[in-house]
Amino acid sequence: MPYLFFANLPGKWLPQGQSLSRMRTYLDFEKPIAELESKVAELKALALEQRSVSIEEELAKLEGKAKAALEETYAELTPWQKTQVARHPERPHFKHYVDGLVEDFTPLSGDRFFGEDQAILGGIGRLSGRSVMLIGHEKGSDTEGRIKHNFGMARPEGYRKAVRLMEMADRFGLPVVSLVDTAGAYPGIGAEERGQAEAIARSTDCCLSLGVPIVAVIIGEGGSGGAVAIATANRVYMLEHAIYTVASPEAAASILWKDSTRAVDAATNMKITAQDLIRLGIVDGIIPEPIGGAHRDGIEVIKATGDTILKTLAEFDHLTRQEIRTDRREKFLAMGRSS
Repeated sequence: MPYLFFANLPGKWLPQGQSLSRMRTYLDFEKPIAELESKVAELKALALEQRSVSIEEELAKLEGKAKAALEETYAELTPWQKTQVARHPERPHFKHYVDGLVEDFTPLSGDRFFGEDQAILGGIGRLSGRSVMLIGHEKGSDTEGRIKHNFGMARPEGYRKAVRLMEMADRFGLPVVSLVDTAGAYPGIGAEERGQAEAIARSTDCCLSLGVPIVAVIIGEGGSGGAVAIATANRVYMLEHAIYTVASPEAAASILWKDSTRAVDAATNMKITAQDLIRLGIVDGIIPEPIGGAHRDGIEVIKATGDTILKTLAEFDHLTRQEIRTDRREKFLAMGRSS
């Protein structure tokens, strides 16, 4: 489980509502890093008071050790550790990408059947001057936000809203950009009563039928059909420490071994990391994260993601609608073919 650590650290990435004097969340395997960075923070405070040459030399050495520990740890993450990083509460979410990349964003709400779902958000905006339809999961950045957005787990109306927006994009010739970050579709009784499976299937089918390009990026968790429903795209990218899976490790462990505590075993055997999936041909590219994960420098990650999306969309500028559909169809058919 993550634990909290208070520090005066001038981090580059500050989620909404946080100041420089902030609470940093460390994961279990980051404990040695937390201890070193705690000492760095203490020495920095002491250096400001005393301005001693000996303290500054010690501080430089300690900072070097902390950086080396961070690099060493993140160079050899296990699939389960990557799962923890993908779920880190301080990773940039959909709203952060909108704020950092999109101009004149106009949110569009409601599925025109039942109501508004806050787990999937969408709207029209301009990405470096290019009009796009942006759709994605929003988990929320604090307790109130997570409850409001249902932890990014969409109900049927969320997927029906996504279909409405994708069809609108198709009518007006707007490319679709999808940002995926969900543990899976919401499995509640109400969602099932309103046709969760049917809504996911229709959203997936809508992705396949569009005559405009779709670019999807797994920015955190890509869980089950809840992710595929808006990620059946011409190009699918993953952030370096994101995961993409048919079921969460906990759910897979419950199914396979009747024991959710074996999630570590499930994560290790399911090939859920970006590095595994690009080798299997499931995703088309990996977007690098800063050392220590996207939560340490969200600004850098958001910029890199925007650059990748724009470069990819340009590849489809001279293709016809049928050629774009064929490209997407062949991508997914190729996954099931053996050479």
